[in-house]
Amino acid sequence: MAASMSSKVLLSCFSTRVPCRFARSCRLVRNVHCTSVIATPAYDKEFEAAKTKLNSLKEDPGNEVKLQMYGLFKQATVGKCNTPKPGMMDMVGKVKWGAWNTLGDMSRDEAQKKYIELVNELAGAVAESETPTQTGKYSTLIVERDGKTFKITLNRPSKKNAITYEMYSEWVAALEEAAQDKSVTIAVITGAGDFFCSGNDLSNFANINPAEIGKMANQAKDVLMKFVTAFIDFPKPLIGLINGPAVGVSVTTLGLYDAVYASDRATFHTPFSHLGQSPEGCSSYIFPRLMGLAKANEMLLFNKKLTALEAFNRNLVTEIIPEQSFVEETDKKMKMFSELPPLTMQSAKNIIRSVDRETLHKVCERECNLLVERWQHPECMNAIMNFFTRKSNT
Repeated sequence: MAASMSSKVLLSCFSTRVPCRFARSCRLVRNVHCTSVIATPAYDKEFEAAKTKLNSLKEDPGNEVKLQMYGLFKQATVGKCNTPKPGMMDMVGKVKWGAWNTLGDMSRDEAQKKYIELVNELAGAVAESETPTQTGKYSTLIVERDGKTFKITLNRPSKKNAITYEMYSEWVAALEEAAQDKSVTIAVITGAGDFFCSGNDLSNFANINPAEIGKMANQAKDVLMKFVTAFIDFPKPLIGLINGPAVGVSVTTLGLYDAVYASDRATFHTPFSHLGQSPEGCSSYIFPRLMGLAKANEMLLFNKKLTALEAFNRNLVTEIIPEQSFVEETDKKMKMFSELPPLTMQSAKNIIRSVDRETLHKVCERECNLLVERWQHPECMNAIMNFFTRKSNT
């Protein structure tokens, strides 16, 4: 689960003096408080309006954005960073200090402008990506039946379809429903908006006490094992329609699909080493078999982001389809596949998968055990801290 467990020690609410409607989630690191800044009369109306707009958002903008806003707010209200770097053990303080310090000599007016632009962009993105409330038992997915096709659409477009604990649970439930539905021949997974999936949502871990990291690491392991197992054991043809960029576990599990069709604008990224973590989704076993060891290592060890064409050449993608015709062409393919004899399809898949099924389960368990170790290691914590600092400056 890239960008996940060690982030628990970092994700406090990066708020300011401005009342933050998400401040009640700031329980992660005890005895660390949001820095207070006294507002000055120099604030213009747009800046005040941006603060009000931020607090009216219905959804937490995420810790990366809050960190960026923290630095801009400090620069806009105080000016250049004028406090010493926090000590080694104050990990949250160090990340917050870095977000402010890296703004250097940026003027207060420029910081106000960037803060206003960021809030307006955030509010606009949320408004554009809002979809009607889903009925039934799924709130993070759109689940549809089109003839004999069971279609699962990851439905958090404002968050690039980042995976929450709720989405993990619903995704597993949707696969189980598709497996049990006798009217379904094939299952399809795609994403809403411009991303397929951006990996794990870091806010999964925003309320975790550092003293409980070991416990939560093992709980996260259970979630991940159940998720990957649902792919390993899925009895019907499973097809990925990769409509845009894919990151982390949404990439590593692609080796467990039966076919993967990608838009020509899709990319595939597994930044494990950057984050002090290790591969999952059975990718440590499947990717070398698909790509060869050297090419797999380029992704899993050295963080290479693949284009759609590179993914095709490495056998991770079945076919590339132009973005402008992606939906139309894949709809036709899915309809054609769904009309094939269902029991014949299941029998064929079973004999293909049976050769490796036991091995895949063992690989999944080994990968998850290693991740539990990685999530608790200082190297991983430092990597996540650096990740947050980089994100706040982009």
